[in-house]
Amino acid sequence: MNAIRQSDNAGRPRRFFPIAGAVLATILGVAGAQAASPAEHLNPQIIVSHHWYQLGIASWYGKFFQGKTTASGEPFDENQLTCAHRTLPLGSVLKVTNLQNNRSVIVVVNDRGPVPESRVIDLSWAAAEALGFSDQGLAPVKVELIGTNPQVAQLDQLLLPAGLDPAQ
Repeated sequence: MNAIRQSDNAGRPRRFFPIAGAVLATILGVAGAQAASPAEHLNPQIIVSHHWYQLGIASWYGKFFQGKTTASGEPFDENQLTCAHRTLPLGSVLKVTNLQNNRSVIVVVNDRGPVPESRVIDLSWAAAEALGFSDQGLAPVKVELIGTNPQVAQLDQLLLPAGLDPAQ
């Protein structure tokens, strides 16, 4: 017999297409509901702040530049806790940490530099002394932005790292 046998399922309705259609409609419906603006779901009181920092090599500069005008217009004083940075706004307050001994100091950006591209910051002699690398000349550091408010940057007193006696 050369008759072609039909499947036993031939008489039953196919359920694949209605199920696939329902799944597709559900997916599209959920995706469409999430397409609303993300701003509608955010709490406007939540502010995301980014902590700016930079890792690299620091150097220091001193006597040769003593009294010369900095980019901020004030004379350079190697005995103040100041620094030169290429891009941060003048008056920015930074925390610089020596990664070799974990000593930190607060400095104010008052100049532009450093000149060598391999360095991220030039510190005054006083800042390098506070960080413990004035004898070496270079040190690996972490530079953290504390603030850019010019009023905050006008420090009336010398800020030294904990444990460093200003009388020494």
